[in-house]
Amino acid sequence: MTRTLTRSYRRVAAAVDAVCAVAADSDATTLDAVVHAIGRERGREIEITSARLGPGVCGQRRRYPERDVIVLAEALPGRDHTLAHELGHIVFAHEGAPAEEVTLAASDDLIAYMLSQRSHQEIVEDGADEHAEWEAETFAAMLMTRLRVFTNRGAGVSVLRFDEALG
Repeated sequence: MTRTLTRSYRRVAAAVDAVCAVAADSDATTLDAVVHAIGRERGREIEITSARLGPGVCGQRRRYPERDVIVLAEALPGRDHTLAHELGHIVFAHEGAPAEEVTLAASDDLIAYMLSQRSHQEIVEDGADEHAEWEAETFAAMLMTRLRVFTNRGAGVSVLRFDEALG
């Protein structure tokens, strides 16, 4: 049974609002701090690391039984945007390859290759991956815009609380 997925800016904006509320409660003003605050809120650690990834792969979310890991490509020029994109996959609970299925005694290079091949195959086989990528990319853009506004206007948490009060 094929499920039709519709793109909803409201759904993404609501997710960004929820993430920003958690950030404010945790006094998280940097993206890394926001990621860790979301991990604490979920009761499931989110680790951020970097590794050599396959060609054209900027980041990955790896799901383990007890935690999530966001892997960013080394020397990545758009680190924060990629981190926000991968956080979007976690926030929306997008499917992905459970890491234990692909990491049995494999090097990071092999893991990156296998995950990128699986992602490519999913794109070919069904449109769910395209929808998940749209949601994660839209989430990243909205979240980065909100974080820039907080940073440019001064004390991030007080600005966030003011913005929340205004709706």
